[in-house]
Amino acid sequence: MPQLIPFYFFNQLLFAFIVLFSIIYIFSKYLLPQFTLQQVIRIYITKLSKKN
Repeated sequence: MPQLIPFYFFNQLLFAFIVLFSIIYIFSKYLLPQFTLQQVIRIYITKLSKKN
């Protein structure tokens, strides 16, 4: 099992950090703003419908 050989530790850590930071970047740049905007729109529509 190569994950238990110390020679591969640095490569695995480096790959894990690269994947982690890329996932965080993609989520914060593309996915989370869409969900935030969607929630704001839902709250606004709900407040508009309750006034009538």
